[in-house]
Amino acid sequence: MKHDEEKLTREREEAWVGDAILALFVREWILEEDGVLDGEKFIRFTSNDFLRVIGNPTAVEARIGRIYREEGLASACEHIREKLLPVFLRQEKVRARQLRSGNIKG
Repeated sequence: MKHDEEKLTREREEAWVGDAILALFVREWILEEDGVLDGEKFIRFTSNDFLRVIGNPTAVEARIGRIYREEGLASACEHIREKLLPVFLRQEKVRARQLRSGNIKG
């Protein structure tokens, strides 16, 4: 039981760090791609709803945190670029089509 609690605590700590790395990556990516602040896009990319598409949100963020601690910021950002960004971009294309067709608003 104690081992499970320690594992859960460690995963939460890694996820806390991973969340910060994800936020940094997304903010920099939005500024690079769009040249403007876009809080709504930031929220869409970092939300648990989006992360659930990849897996358990805590586990996804914990993986980012572990990569950061073991391999550094560049590797963590590369992981996000390779694993999360393509999924987000596909979702954004679908969202854009839905906006154009009037199926969703803003």
